[in-house]
Amino acid sequence: MFAQTSSISRPKFGSFLRSDPYINNNNEVEDDEQFSIRDSSASATSTYDDDNRLSIESSPWNQSAAASPWNQSAAASPWNQSAAASPWNQPWTQPYTSPFHKSPWSKFAAVTPLNDSDDCNHGLIGSLVREDGNIYSLAAVNDLLYTGSDSKNIRVWKNQKEYTGFKSNSGLVKAIVIAGEKIFTGHQDGKIRVWKISAKNPRLHKRIGTLPKLKHIVKGSMNPSNYVEVRRHKNTIWIKHFDAISCLSLNEDQTLLYSGSWDKTLKVWRVSDFKCLESINAHNDAVNSVVAGFDGMVFTGSADGTVKVWRRELQGKRTKHFFVQTLLKQECAVTALAVNSASSVVYCGSSNGIVHYWEREKQLTESGTLKGHKQAVLCLATAGNLVFSGSADKTICMWVRENGIHMCLSILNGHNGPVKCLTVGKDPDATAKDKRQWIVYSGSLDKSVKVWRVSEQPSELQNLQSQNQKTQLKEEQQQQMYGALSPSADSVHSSQCSFSSPSNHARY
Repeated sequence: MFAQTSSISRPKFGSFLRSDPYINNNNEVEDDEQFSIRDSSASATSTYDDDNRLSIESSPWNQSAAASPWNQSAAASPWNQSAAASPWNQPWTQPYTSPFHKSPWSKFAAVTPLNDSDDCNHGLIGSLVREDGNIYSLAAVNDLLYTGSDSKNIRVWKNQKEYTGFKSNSGLVKAIVIAGEKIFTGHQDGKIRVWKISAKNPRLHKRIGTLPKLKHIVKGSMNPSNYVEVRRHKNTIWIKHFDAISCLSLNEDQTLLYSGSWDKTLKVWRVSDFKCLESINAHNDAVNSVVAGFDGMVFTGSADGTVKVWRRELQGKRTKHFFVQTLLKQECAVTALAVNSASSVVYCGSSNGIVHYWEREKQLTESGTLKGHKQAVLCLATAGNLVFSGSADKTICMWVRENGIHMCLSILNGHNGPVKCLTVGKDPDATAKDKRQWIVYSGSLDKSVKVWRVSEQPSELQNLQSQNQKTQLKEEQQQQMYGALSPSADSVHSSQCSFSSPSNHARY
Protein backbone atom coordinates (compact mmCIF):
# COMPACT_ATOMS: atom_id res chain seq x y z
CA MET A 1 0.00 0.00 0.00
CA PHE A 2 1.20 3.41 -0.83
CA ALA A 3 0.37 6.66 0.84
CA GLN A 4 -1.51 9.19 -1.28
CA THR A 5 -0.27 12.74 -1.18
CA SER A 6 -2.45 15.81 -1.27
CA SER A 7 -0.03 17.98 -3.20
CA ILE A 8 -1.00 19.09 -6.66
CA SER A 9 1.68 18.94 -9.32
CA ARG A 10 2.53 22.15 -11.11
CA PRO A 11 1.11 22.08 -14.64
CA LYS A 12 3.61 21.73 -17.46
CA PHE A 13 3.22 22.75 -21.07
CA GLY A 14 2.38 19.15 -21.92
CA SER A 15 -0.37 19.04 -19.31
CA PHE A 16 -2.48 21.40 -21.40
CA LEU A 17 -2.55 18.87 -24.22
CA ARG A 18 -5.56 16.87 -23.17
CA SER A 19 -5.92 13.16 -23.72
CA ASP A 20 -9.72 13.57 -23.69
CA PRO A 21 -10.64 17.00 -25.05
CA TYR A 22 -14.03 16.16 -26.49
CA ILE A 23 -15.84 14.74 -23.49
CA ASN A 24 -19.48 15.79 -23.27
CA ASN A 25 -19.97 17.65 -20.03
CA ASN A 26 -23.68 16.92 -19.90
CA ASN A 27 -23.50 13.30 -18.76
CA GLU A 28 -25.41 12.52 -15.61
CA VAL A 29 -23.63 10.83 -12.73
CA GLU A 30 -25.38 8.40 -10.41
CA ASP A 31 -25.66 8.88 -6.65
CA ASP A 32 -25.38 12.63 -7.16
CA GLU A 33 -21.59 12.33 -7.24
CA GLN A 34 -19.93 15.11 -9.19
CA PHE A 35 -16.84 14.06 -11.10
CA SER A 36 -14.75 16.70 -12.83
CA ILE A 37 -14.27 16.40 -16.57
CA ARG A 38 -10.55 16.06 -16.73
CA ASP A 39 -7.81 17.49 -18.80
CA SER A 40 -4.26 16.23 -18.48
CA SER A 41 -3.75 18.12 -15.23
CA ALA A 42 -4.63 15.99 -12.24
CA SER A 43 -6.24 18.65 -10.07
CA ALA A 44 -8.58 16.94 -7.69
CA THR A 45 -10.72 19.96 -6.98
CA SER A 46 -11.09 21.77 -10.27
CA THR A 47 -13.92 21.07 -12.72
CA TYR A 48 -13.94 21.45 -16.44
CA ASP A 49 -14.27 25.06 -17.54
CA ASP A 50 -14.20 26.27 -21.12
CA ASP A 51 -12.48 29.44 -19.94
CA ASN A 52 -9.50 27.38 -18.79
CA ARG A 53 -8.98 25.67 -22.11
CA LEU A 54 -6.28 26.79 -24.48
CA SER A 55 -8.21 28.49 -27.23
CA ILE A 56 -7.12 27.93 -30.77
CA GLU A 57 -6.89 31.68 -31.25
CA SER A 58 -4.60 32.21 -28.25
CA SER A 59 -2.36 29.20 -28.89
CA PRO A 60 1.09 30.08 -30.26
CA TRP A 61 0.74 27.14 -32.62
CA ASN A 62 -2.46 28.40 -34.18
CA GLN A 63 -1.75 32.01 -35.24
CA SER A 64 -3.06 33.73 -38.29
CA ALA A 65 -1.28 33.37 -41.60
CA ALA A 66 -0.04 36.95 -41.35
CA ALA A 67 1.35 36.49 -37.84
CA SER A 68 3.12 33.15 -38.27
CA PRO A 69 6.15 32.66 -40.54
CA TRP A 70 5.14 29.02 -40.91
CA ASN A 71 1.63 29.70 -42.18
CA GLN A 72 1.81 32.03 -45.18
CA SER A 73 -0.89 32.54 -47.73
CA ALA A 74 -1.46 29.97 -50.47
CA ALA A 75 0.17 32.33 -52.95
CA ALA A 76 3.30 32.63 -50.83
CA SER A 77 3.72 29.00 -49.80
CA PRO A 78 2.52 25.77 -51.40
CA TRP A 79 2.71 24.04 -48.03
CA ASN A 80 0.42 26.29 -46.01
CA GLN A 81 -3.05 26.71 -47.45
CA SER A 82 -5.90 28.60 -45.84
CA ALA A 83 -7.91 26.97 -43.05
CA ALA A 84 -10.82 26.43 -45.42
CA ALA A 85 -8.69 24.71 -48.04
CA SER A 86 -6.45 22.61 -45.81
CA PRO A 87 -7.68 19.10 -44.90
CA TRP A 88 -5.79 19.42 -41.60
CA ASN A 89 -7.75 22.47 -40.42
CA GLN A 90 -11.31 21.19 -40.24
CA PRO A 91 -13.87 21.78 -37.45
CA TRP A 92 -12.31 19.02 -35.32
CA THR A 93 -8.96 20.86 -35.05
CA GLN A 94 -8.32 21.42 -31.32
CA PRO A 95 -5.33 22.24 -29.09
CA TYR A 96 -3.97 18.84 -30.13
CA THR A 97 -2.28 20.42 -33.14
CA SER A 98 1.37 19.48 -33.10
CA PRO A 99 4.03 22.08 -33.98
CA PHE A 100 6.76 19.52 -34.37
CA HIS A 101 6.00 18.45 -37.92
CA LYS A 102 6.71 22.04 -39.05
CA SER A 103 10.20 22.18 -37.60
CA PRO A 104 12.90 22.78 -40.24
CA TRP A 105 15.32 20.67 -38.19
CA SER A 106 13.35 17.44 -38.46
CA LYS A 107 14.80 15.14 -41.09
CA PHE A 108 12.89 11.92 -41.69
CA ALA A 109 13.40 8.85 -43.78
CA ALA A 110 10.67 9.56 -46.29
CA VAL A 111 7.89 7.12 -47.08
CA THR A 112 5.02 8.06 -49.37
CA PRO A 113 1.75 6.65 -47.98
CA LEU A 114 -0.54 4.79 -50.31
CA ASN A 115 -4.04 5.78 -51.25
CA ASP A 116 -6.83 3.23 -51.14
CA SER A 117 -6.62 2.92 -54.92
CA ASP A 118 -2.94 1.96 -54.79
CA ASP A 119 -3.46 -1.33 -53.01
CA CYS A 120 -6.53 -3.54 -52.78
CA ASN A 121 -5.08 -5.29 -49.70
CA HIS A 122 -6.24 -2.47 -47.41
CA GLY A 123 -9.74 -1.03 -47.48
CA LEU A 124 -12.95 -0.05 -45.71
CA ILE A 125 -15.51 -2.86 -45.72
CA GLY A 126 -18.19 -1.47 -43.43
CA SER A 127 -19.37 1.23 -41.06
CA LEU A 128 -21.39 0.81 -37.86
CA VAL A 129 -23.35 3.90 -36.91
CA ARG A 130 -25.85 4.45 -34.13
CA GLU A 131 -26.49 8.06 -33.20
CA ASP A 132 -26.33 7.68 -29.43
CA GLY A 133 -22.86 8.80 -28.45
CA ASN A 134 -19.18 9.16 -29.28
CA ILE A 135 -17.25 5.88 -29.29
CA TYR A 136 -14.62 5.66 -26.53
CA SER A 137 -13.87 1.92 -26.25
CA LEU A 138 -13.88 -1.30 -28.29
CA ALA A 139 -13.38 -5.01 -27.63
CA ALA A 140 -13.74 -7.93 -30.04
CA VAL A 141 -14.14 -11.60 -29.16
CA ASN A 142 -15.03 -14.37 -31.61
CA ASP A 143 -17.72 -12.88 -33.88
CA LEU A 144 -18.90 -10.21 -31.42
CA LEU A 145 -17.81 -6.59 -31.18
CA TYR A 146 -18.47 -4.54 -28.03
CA THR A 147 -18.56 -0.75 -28.26
CA GLY A 148 -18.67 1.72 -25.36
CA SER A 149 -19.76 5.33 -25.66
CA ASP A 150 -20.54 8.46 -23.68
CA SER A 151 -24.24 7.52 -23.82
CA LYS A 152 -23.47 4.94 -21.08
CA ASN A 153 -24.55 2.17 -23.48
CA ILE A 154 -22.53 -0.89 -24.43
CA ARG A 155 -23.59 -2.05 -27.89
CA VAL A 156 -22.91 -5.55 -29.20
CA TRP A 157 -22.48 -6.08 -32.94
CA LYS A 158 -22.42 -9.29 -34.97
CA ASN A 159 -21.61 -9.53 -38.68
CA GLN A 160 -21.62 -5.72 -38.85
CA LYS A 161 -25.19 -5.54 -37.55
CA GLU A 162 -26.45 -4.54 -34.12
CA TYR A 163 -26.98 -7.74 -32.17
CA THR A 164 -27.89 -6.59 -28.67
CA GLY A 165 -26.87 -4.11 -26.00
CA PHE A 166 -26.93 -3.27 -22.31
CA LYS A 167 -26.68 -0.10 -20.27
CA SER A 168 -24.81 0.94 -17.15
CA ASN A 169 -26.62 3.36 -14.89
CA SER A 170 -23.80 5.87 -14.80
CA GLY A 171 -20.50 6.88 -16.30
CA LEU A 172 -19.39 6.92 -19.92
CA VAL A 173 -17.65 3.69 -20.93
CA LYS A 174 -13.93 4.45 -21.27
CA ALA A 175 -12.54 0.90 -21.45
CA ILE A 176 -13.69 -2.66 -22.22
CA VAL A 177 -11.76 -5.92 -21.77
CA ILE A 178 -13.01 -9.50 -21.95
CA ALA A 179 -11.74 -12.42 -19.85
CA GLY A 180 -13.46 -15.66 -20.78
CA GLU A 181 -17.16 -15.23 -20.04
CA LYS A 182 -16.66 -12.00 -18.09
CA ILE A 183 -16.82 -8.54 -19.64
CA PHE A 184 -15.16 -5.74 -17.63
CA THR A 185 -16.10 -2.12 -18.35
CA GLY A 186 -14.31 0.91 -16.88
CA HIS A 187 -16.35 4.06 -16.34
CA GLN A 188 -15.89 7.75 -15.74
CA ASP A 189 -17.57 7.44 -12.34
CA GLY A 190 -14.51 5.56 -11.06
CA LYS A 191 -16.12 2.11 -11.04
CA ILE A 192 -15.43 -1.12 -12.90
CA ARG A 193 -18.51 -3.14 -13.76
CA VAL A 194 -18.56 -6.84 -14.59
CA TRP A 195 -21.03 -8.46 -16.99
CA LYS A 196 -21.80 -11.98 -18.15
CA ILE A 197 -23.84 -13.39 -21.03
CA SER A 198 -26.95 -15.23 -19.87
CA ALA A 199 -26.80 -18.99 -20.37
CA LYS A 200 -30.48 -19.04 -21.38
CA ASN A 201 -30.47 -16.04 -23.70
CA PRO A 202 -27.20 -15.12 -25.49
CA ARG A 203 -28.59 -11.66 -26.24
CA LEU A 204 -28.99 -10.87 -22.54
CA HIS A 205 -26.05 -9.53 -20.51
CA LYS A 206 -26.34 -9.51 -16.74
CA ARG A 207 -24.27 -7.42 -14.37
CA ILE A 208 -22.62 -9.76 -11.90
CA GLY A 209 -20.51 -7.33 -9.92
CA THR A 210 -18.92 -3.93 -9.40
CA LEU A 211 -15.29 -3.39 -8.45
CA PRO A 212 -14.59 -2.96 -5.63
CA LYS A 213 -17.29 -5.23 -4.19
CA LEU A 214 -19.45 -3.86 -1.39
CA LYS A 215 -18.29 -6.50 1.09
CA HIS A 216 -14.65 -5.57 0.43
CA ILE A 217 -15.47 -1.89 0.98
CA VAL A 218 -17.25 -2.60 4.27
CA LYS A 219 -14.48 -4.86 5.53
CA GLY A 220 -11.75 -2.43 4.52
CA SER A 221 -13.48 0.59 6.04
CA MET A 222 -13.30 -0.94 9.52
CA ASN A 223 -9.52 -0.61 9.62
CA PRO A 224 -8.26 3.01 9.84
CA SER A 225 -4.95 2.01 8.26
CA ASN A 226 -6.77 1.27 4.99
CA TYR A 227 -7.55 4.95 4.44
CA VAL A 228 -5.44 7.23 2.27
CA GLU A 229 -5.72 10.96 1.66
CA VAL A 230 -7.01 11.58 -1.87
CA ARG A 231 -7.38 15.34 -1.60
CA ARG A 232 -7.28 17.94 1.12
CA HIS A 233 -9.50 16.99 4.06
CA LYS A 234 -10.83 13.92 2.23
CA ASN A 235 -9.83 10.30 2.80
CA THR A 236 -11.02 7.07 1.23
CA ILE A 237 -10.04 3.42 1.41
CA TRP A 238 -7.19 2.48 -0.91
CA ILE A 239 -9.12 -0.16 -2.89
CA LYS A 240 -11.36 2.50 -4.52
CA HIS A 241 -10.60 4.74 -7.48
CA PHE A 242 -11.78 8.25 -6.68
CA ASP A 243 -11.60 9.57 -10.26
CA ALA A 244 -12.39 8.29 -13.76
CA ILE A 245 -11.18 4.88 -14.93
CA SER A 246 -9.16 5.64 -18.05
CA CYS A 247 -7.85 2.20 -19.07
CA LEU A 248 -8.02 -1.54 -18.38
CA SER A 249 -5.71 -4.42 -19.28
CA LEU A 250 -5.47 -8.16 -18.58
CA ASN A 251 -2.29 -10.14 -18.02
CA GLU A 252 -1.41 -13.00 -20.36
CA ASP A 253 -3.24 -15.76 -18.47
CA GLN A 254 -6.19 -13.43 -17.71
CA THR A 255 -5.95 -13.95 -13.96
CA LEU A 256 -5.18 -10.31 -13.14
CA LEU A 257 -6.92 -7.11 -14.20
CA TYR A 258 -5.06 -3.78 -14.19
CA SER A 259 -6.91 -0.46 -14.00
CA GLY A 260 -5.45 3.00 -14.53
CA SER A 261 -7.20 6.14 -13.40
CA TRP A 262 -7.11 9.91 -13.48
CA ASP A 263 -6.45 9.62 -9.73
CA LYS A 264 -2.81 8.80 -10.73
CA THR A 265 -2.96 5.22 -9.42
CA LEU A 266 -2.59 1.75 -10.90
CA LYS A 267 -4.68 -0.94 -9.20
CA VAL A 268 -4.38 -4.72 -9.49
CA TRP A 269 -7.49 -6.92 -9.24
CA ARG A 270 -7.89 -10.69 -9.07
CA VAL A 271 -10.30 -11.79 -11.79
CA SER A 272 -11.64 -14.83 -9.94
CA ASP A 273 -13.10 -13.01 -6.91
CA PHE A 274 -12.82 -9.30 -7.92
CA LYS A 275 -10.55 -8.53 -4.97
CA CYS A 276 -8.18 -5.55 -5.14
CA LEU A 277 -4.71 -6.93 -4.44
CA GLU A 278 -2.61 -3.80 -4.77
CA SER A 279 -2.73 -0.05 -5.35
CA ILE A 280 0.29 1.80 -6.71
CA ASN A 281 0.83 5.56 -6.78
CA ALA A 282 2.23 5.25 -10.28
CA HIS A 283 2.48 8.80 -11.63
CA ASN A 284 2.32 12.51 -10.84
CA ASP A 285 -0.65 13.03 -13.16
CA ALA A 286 -3.49 11.08 -14.73
CA VAL A 287 -2.75 7.52 -15.89
CA ASN A 288 -3.94 7.50 -19.51
CA SER A 289 -2.90 3.99 -20.55
CA VAL A 290 -1.90 0.66 -19.05
CA VAL A 291 -0.91 -2.54 -20.84
CA ALA A 292 0.30 -5.87 -19.46
CA GLY A 293 3.19 -7.16 -21.53
CA PHE A 294 5.78 -9.92 -21.67
CA ASP A 295 7.74 -11.49 -18.78
CA GLY A 296 5.35 -10.26 -16.11
CA MET A 297 5.95 -6.61 -16.98
CA VAL A 298 3.27 -3.91 -16.90
CA PHE A 299 3.62 -0.57 -18.70
CA THR A 300 1.87 2.66 -17.70
CA GLY A 301 1.68 5.97 -19.57
CA SER A 302 0.62 9.24 -18.03
CA ALA A 303 -0.29 12.86 -18.67
CA ASP A 304 2.90 13.68 -16.76
CA GLY A 305 4.81 12.66 -19.92
CA THR A 306 6.35 9.44 -18.60
CA VAL A 307 6.19 5.75 -19.47
CA LYS A 308 7.03 3.47 -16.54
CA VAL A 309 7.73 -0.25 -16.29
CA TRP A 310 6.56 -2.43 -13.40
CA ARG A 311 7.42 -6.09 -12.82
CA ARG A 312 5.19 -8.67 -11.17
CA GLU A 313 6.86 -10.85 -8.56
CA LEU A 314 5.50 -13.53 -6.28
CA GLN A 315 6.05 -13.22 -2.53
CA GLY A 316 4.80 -16.49 -1.11
CA LYS A 317 1.15 -16.63 -2.08
CA ARG A 318 0.98 -12.89 -2.68
CA THR A 319 1.61 -10.93 -5.85
CA LYS A 320 3.46 -7.64 -5.70
CA HIS A 321 4.58 -5.22 -8.41
CA PHE A 322 7.89 -3.36 -8.28
CA PHE A 323 9.05 -0.34 -10.24
CA VAL A 324 11.70 -1.25 -12.84
CA GLN A 325 12.50 1.80 -14.95
CA THR A 326 11.20 4.92 -16.69
CA LEU A 327 11.30 4.43 -20.46
CA LEU A 328 10.31 7.95 -21.44
CA LYS A 329 10.18 11.38 -19.85
CA GLN A 330 8.88 14.26 -21.95
CA GLU A 331 6.87 17.48 -21.71
CA CYS A 332 3.83 16.31 -23.68
CA ALA A 333 1.29 13.80 -22.40
CA VAL A 334 1.52 10.06 -23.09
CA THR A 335 -1.86 9.08 -24.51
CA ALA A 336 -1.62 5.42 -25.61
CA LEU A 337 0.43 2.24 -25.19
CA ALA A 338 0.56 -1.09 -27.01
CA VAL A 339 2.77 -4.18 -26.78
CA ASN A 340 3.74 -6.76 -29.36
CA SER A 341 4.52 -9.64 -27.02
CA ALA A 342 5.78 -11.95 -29.79
CA SER A 343 8.44 -9.44 -30.84
CA SER A 344 8.97 -7.89 -27.37
CA VAL A 345 8.30 -4.38 -28.67
CA VAL A 346 6.59 -1.59 -26.72
CA TYR A 347 4.86 1.31 -28.50
CA CYS A 348 3.91 4.66 -26.98
CA GLY A 349 1.72 7.36 -28.54
CA SER A 350 1.90 10.99 -27.42
CA SER A 351 -0.10 14.18 -27.71
CA ASN A 352 2.54 15.60 -30.09
CA GLY A 353 1.59 13.03 -32.75
CA ILE A 354 4.74 10.89 -32.40
CA VAL A 355 4.93 7.15 -31.66
CA HIS A 356 8.03 6.00 -29.75
CA TYR A 357 8.98 2.34 -29.58
CA TRP A 358 11.38 0.17 -27.59
CA GLU A 359 12.76 -3.24 -28.51
CA ARG A 360 14.14 -5.71 -26.04
CA GLU A 361 17.32 -7.63 -26.52
CA LYS A 362 18.85 -7.93 -23.07
CA GLN A 363 16.92 -4.89 -21.90
CA LEU A 364 14.42 -2.43 -23.32
CA THR A 365 16.09 0.27 -25.39
CA GLU A 366 14.50 2.98 -27.52
CA SER A 367 14.78 1.97 -31.16
CA GLY A 368 13.10 4.82 -33.00
CA THR A 369 10.01 6.91 -33.62
CA LEU A 370 7.14 6.72 -36.10
CA LYS A 371 5.87 10.03 -37.45
CA GLY A 372 2.70 9.85 -39.47
CA HIS A 373 0.22 12.15 -37.73
CA LYS A 374 -0.40 15.88 -37.64
CA GLN A 375 -2.19 15.78 -34.28
CA ALA A 376 -2.24 13.70 -31.10
CA VAL A 377 -2.05 9.91 -31.20
CA LEU A 378 -5.08 8.72 -29.21
CA CYS A 379 -4.88 4.92 -29.55
CA LEU A 380 -2.58 2.08 -30.61
CA ALA A 381 -3.04 -1.59 -31.51
CA THR A 382 -0.81 -4.42 -32.73
CA ALA A 383 -1.44 -7.61 -34.71
CA GLY A 384 1.22 -9.88 -36.17
CA ASN A 385 3.90 -7.60 -37.59
CA LEU A 386 1.47 -4.69 -37.92
CA VAL A 387 1.10 -1.59 -35.76
CA PHE A 388 -1.90 0.75 -35.98
CA SER A 389 -2.06 4.30 -34.65
CA GLY A 390 -5.28 6.31 -34.47
CA SER A 391 -5.16 10.07 -34.15
CA ALA A 392 -7.08 13.26 -33.51
CA ASP A 393 -6.32 14.10 -37.15
CA LYS A 394 -9.05 11.51 -38.07
CA THR A 395 -6.63 9.04 -39.70
CA ILE A 396 -5.17 5.62 -38.92
CA CYS A 397 -1.56 4.89 -39.86
CA MET A 398 -0.73 1.25 -40.55
CA TRP A 399 2.90 0.21 -40.11
CA VAL A 400 4.65 -3.10 -40.73
CA ARG A 401 7.80 -4.13 -38.88
CA GLU A 402 10.32 -6.26 -40.76
CA ASN A 403 13.88 -6.91 -39.59
CA GLY A 404 13.65 -4.08 -37.09
CA ILE A 405 12.56 -1.55 -39.74
CA HIS A 406 9.07 -0.02 -39.75
CA MET A 407 7.40 0.87 -43.04
CA CYS A 408 4.15 2.79 -43.43
CA LEU A 409 1.92 0.49 -45.49
CA SER A 410 -1.13 2.72 -45.66
CA ILE A 411 -3.07 5.61 -44.16
CA LEU A 412 -6.71 4.68 -43.57
CA ASN A 413 -9.09 7.60 -44.10
CA GLY A 414 -12.83 7.59 -43.49
CA HIS A 415 -13.64 9.07 -40.10
CA ASN A 416 -15.03 12.57 -39.65
CA GLY A 417 -13.74 12.90 -36.10
CA PRO A 418 -10.78 11.90 -33.91
CA VAL A 419 -10.05 8.16 -33.84
CA LYS A 420 -10.36 7.30 -30.13
CA CYS A 421 -9.98 3.50 -30.01
CA LEU A 422 -8.77 0.53 -32.05
CA THR A 423 -9.00 -3.24 -31.83
CA VAL A 424 -7.81 -5.91 -34.27
CA GLY A 425 -8.93 -9.49 -34.91
CA LYS A 426 -8.22 -12.31 -37.34
CA ASP A 427 -10.07 -12.15 -40.63
CA PRO A 428 -12.55 -15.08 -40.53
CA ASP A 429 -12.72 -15.11 -44.33
CA ALA A 430 -8.95 -15.33 -44.81
CA THR A 431 -7.69 -18.35 -46.73
CA ALA A 432 -4.58 -20.37 -45.93
CA LYS A 433 -2.77 -18.23 -48.49
CA ASP A 434 -3.86 -15.02 -46.74
CA LYS A 435 -3.03 -15.99 -43.16
CA ARG A 436 -1.64 -12.52 -42.49
CA GLN A 437 -4.97 -10.79 -43.11
CA TRP A 438 -6.75 -8.89 -40.34
CA ILE A 439 -9.96 -7.05 -39.52
CA VAL A 440 -9.45 -3.66 -37.86
CA TYR A 441 -12.20 -1.88 -35.92
CA SER A 442 -11.82 1.85 -35.28
CA GLY A 443 -14.07 3.91 -33.00
CA SER A 444 -14.35 7.65 -33.35
CA LEU A 445 -15.82 10.76 -31.80
CA ASP A 446 -17.91 11.01 -34.99
CA LYS A 447 -20.18 8.36 -33.34
CA SER A 448 -19.20 5.62 -35.79
CA VAL A 449 -17.15 2.43 -35.91
CA LYS A 450 -15.34 1.67 -39.17
CA VAL A 451 -14.42 -1.87 -40.22
CA TRP A 452 -11.29 -2.38 -42.33
CA ARG A 453 -9.70 -5.41 -43.96
CA VAL A 454 -5.90 -5.18 -44.05
CA SER A 455 -3.01 -7.44 -44.97
CA GLU A 456 0.62 -7.66 -43.93
CA GLN A 457 1.57 -8.58 -47.47
CA PRO A 458 3.01 -5.49 -49.18
CA SER A 459 2.42 -4.67 -52.82
CA GLU A 460 5.25 -4.20 -55.34
CA LEU A 461 5.05 -0.44 -54.82
CA GLN A 462 5.37 -0.90 -51.06
CA ASN A 463 8.37 -3.19 -51.51
CA LEU A 464 10.02 -0.48 -53.59
CA GLN A 465 9.24 2.10 -50.90
CA SER A 466 10.72 -0.19 -48.26
CA GLN A 467 13.98 -0.46 -50.20
CA ASN A 468 14.09 3.32 -50.65
CA GLN A 469 13.51 3.81 -46.95
CA LYS A 470 16.28 1.41 -45.95
CA THR A 471 18.66 3.05 -48.43
CA GLN A 472 17.90 6.55 -47.14
CA LEU A 473 18.25 5.44 -43.52
CA LYS A 474 21.64 3.89 -44.32
CA GLU A 475 22.76 7.10 -46.05
CA GLU A 476 21.74 9.21 -43.04
CA GLN A 477 23.69 6.94 -40.71
CA GLN A 478 26.75 7.28 -42.96
CA GLN A 479 26.36 11.07 -42.96
CA GLN A 480 26.55 11.09 -39.18
CA MET A 481 29.95 9.41 -39.34
CA TYR A 482 31.30 12.39 -41.33
CA GLY A 483 29.16 15.15 -39.84
CA ALA A 484 25.45 15.85 -40.05
CA LEU A 485 24.14 17.84 -42.99
CA SER A 486 21.57 20.59 -42.58
CA PRO A 487 18.11 19.39 -43.66
CA SER A 488 16.45 21.04 -46.62
CA ALA A 489 12.90 22.30 -46.70
CA ASP A 490 12.01 19.49 -49.11
CA SER A 491 12.95 16.85 -46.55
CA VAL A 492 10.48 18.32 -44.07
CA HIS A 493 7.47 18.25 -46.40
CA SER A 494 8.29 15.27 -48.59
CA SER A 495 6.12 12.82 -46.68
CA GLN A 496 3.22 12.54 -44.29
CA CYS A 497 4.43 9.21 -42.94
CA SER A 498 7.98 8.59 -41.79
CA PHE A 499 10.37 6.57 -39.65
CA SER A 500 13.19 7.95 -37.57
CA SER A 501 15.95 6.18 -35.67
CA PRO A 502 16.99 7.60 -32.29
CA SER A 503 20.39 8.55 -33.66
CA ASN A 504 18.93 11.13 -36.05
CA HIS A 505 15.88 12.12 -34.03
CA ALA A 506 15.89 15.89 -33.56
CA ARG A 507 15.60 17.15 -29.99
CA TYR A 508 13.42 20.14 -29.21
